[in-house]
Amino acid sequence: MNTHSSRALARPRFHGLSPVVAGCWRMAEWGLDVDARIAWIEACIEHGVSSFDHADIYGGYAVETLFGEALARAPGLRARIQLASKCGIRLVSSARPAHRIKSYDTSAAHIVASVDRSLHALRTDHLDLLLIHRPDPLMDVAEIAHVFERLQRAGKVLRFGMSNFSPGQFELLDSAVELVTQQIELSPLSREVLHDGTLDQCQRLGVQPMIWSPLAGGRLLTGDSAEALRVRAELERIAGELHSDIATVAYAWVCRHPTRPIPITGTRRIEGIAQAVAATQLRLSSEDWHALWSAGAGRPVA
Repeated sequence: MNTHSSRALARPRFHGLSPVVAGCWRMAEWGLDVDARIAWIEACIEHGVSSFDHADIYGGYAVETLFGEALARAPGLRARIQLASKCGIRLVSSARPAHRIKSYDTSAAHIVASVDRSLHALRTDHLDLLLIHRPDPLMDVAEIAHVFERLQRAGKVLRFGMSNFSPGQFELLDSAVELVTQQIELSPLSREVLHDGTLDQCQRLGVQPMIWSPLAGGRLLTGDSAEALRVRAELERIAGELHSDIATVAYAWVCRHPTRPIPITGTRRIEGIAQAVAATQLRLSSEDWHALWSAGAGRPVA
């Protein structure tokens, strides 16, 4: 008999996402016409990347509309993909003239209005995943839980998560409504969540995190800081030994964590998508993982 069964870790929470998620943050900068956007979505799907990450504010509130135009032109795509979006940030923008300053808003009215706008822009009747984009100091947990339940009952949102929340903030909302993911930054140049309890909490709760900026905004590949140069040297060494490339190794470093993180790409390049997908099949040794940690930190582990 297992005397520790009552202490078992939670079962993984179902999030319904592909092992790699295509980030759409910069789509408005890509200059793609609608047919090229369709081709990009189809190419992602062909590589096993069927989930797409959005936020209402991306592209100055324009990206979801661009993506939705592609779905309207090729309506069969919607059944083959999962759509995630985020809300809770109010930007000063000509698209939102009522916003006087940049602020956070997690009121029920704002969440419902944001979801409805996202559904309209994306030309869909539901989001597969909705995240609160940033922690709001005025967050009312009971209010958010109630509006999440309303959205779920209405079929507008299937599942919920958080983005950039501290472990305490995540636990607070998770106590009222089940959260299936936490979207956080992680790379050899951004290691905080490894040590502040965020990923410990994810592992305990069975929450598979989504990782933004797994290539440190491209600094791992082209940055010239001392930290980036140290990490890139290690990436090149490991890539040579594994007959791989440095981007794939960098993604593999993220994927090596036992929470099975889901990297979010931020590229229109299908080659870049393929590198992220290849990383899900490349398991770094513990020594190589720690070598990259040490290169980023500029010191060995304590």
